[in-house]
Amino acid sequence: MNAAAARRGLWVLCVTVTTGYGVLFYAFPVLVASITADTGWSLTTVTALFSASQVIAGLVGIPVGRWVQARGPRPAMTAAALLAAPAVTVIALAPNLWVFAAAWLVAGAAMAGLFYPPAFAALTHWYGDAKVRALTALTLAAGLASTIFAPLTALLEGTWGWRGAYLVLALVLLVVVVPLHAMALPRGWAPSGVEHRSGRGRSARAVVRSRTFWALTAALALGSFTVYAVVVNLVPLLEEQGWGTTEAAWALGVGGVGQVLGRLVYAPLERWSGPVLRTVAVLGACAVTTLFLALVSGPWGLVLAVAALAGMARGILTLLQATAVSDRWGTTHYATLNALMHTPLMLAIAVAPWAGAALAGLLGGYPAAFVALGALAGLGTLTGLFTRAETGPLRS
Repeated sequence: MNAAAARRGLWVLCVTVTTGYGVLFYAFPVLVASITADTGWSLTTVTALFSASQVIAGLVGIPVGRWVQARGPRPAMTAAALLAAPAVTVIALAPNLWVFAAAWLVAGAAMAGLFYPPAFAALTHWYGDAKVRALTALTLAAGLASTIFAPLTALLEGTWGWRGAYLVLALVLLVVVVPLHAMALPRGWAPSGVEHRSGRGRSARAVVRSRTFWALTAALALGSFTVYAVVVNLVPLLEEQGWGTTEAAWALGVGGVGQVLGRLVYAPLERWSGPVLRTVAVLGACAVTTLFLALVSGPWGLVLAVAALAGMARGILTLLQATAVSDRWGTTHYATLNALMHTPLMLAIAVAPWAGAALAGLLGGYPAAFVALGALAGLGTLTGLFTRAETGPLRS
């Protein structure tokens, strides 16, 4: 593929992945209070349905990854956009909880083709050795999804209510994401990429059977579980430590800035370290910053600094997940292997918000829960030591 087509593909994915996350993920926390107030459905039930959509996204990600591996991102991502628009429309118009639930499950299937994994596979294939720069650009753009879509959703909700807001967002998917995927994503796609020296002679099945693959998956799942539990439960933690809601919201916002800065750090980190060291360092940073959030309750400047560092670790973790497979096994089976690896990650992310609150109730408060979360990330760090890819062919 020529450089101009690759650049066009990157530009398209920056727009569509940002929009996909904005509509299918970040609009929900803005609208959930209005949904429950208008319908009488419980907050627990509505939130559980949203979490279930993340579970479906993880499970459907496996066949989507195989589809991308064989045909490229254009067919799969176009189909996902065509599925997402009516799913969000039905969410908006749902007359009862059962229809609302079914629509969220369909939306979850669409997420598998609109979120990071297929986009990561496309950019890794198109850019080869220059993939980190492209992946960084994508994650920087998509990192603005909440910045763009949270206030936009609030404005739409204030004007037309939650149903009207979701109808407008469904229209955005239809008029922006569908045509960009269908007409602007590059057409050319070779089923195989460039083989990495540590993956030479290996089939995808052989890699999946290896202990290294599952050690890597476990390590990244533990890290993902921790950082998503932290970001959702940071506000109640700080409130329990004596800070007001406004201060807690500022800390959450500073963490978002840190997340963007962390993604800028990944390129030099990738040049200066090997895959195992990088994995251990990033997961270790997630563990340490989570423990600091539990232990540091003041002064305010120090709390903000720790929140920013935690955000940086979270931002770097996203790019670590994007490159972990290609760093060890090359790009030949990247889409398939990355989709398989991301399924447990998506499941961990789906249950993390609830689990963080549950740990707080079980352990007697959010500081103790954050200590436990830090310990889980620490376990992921230790597991990361066992993620060195074997250099010889695997036995069946």
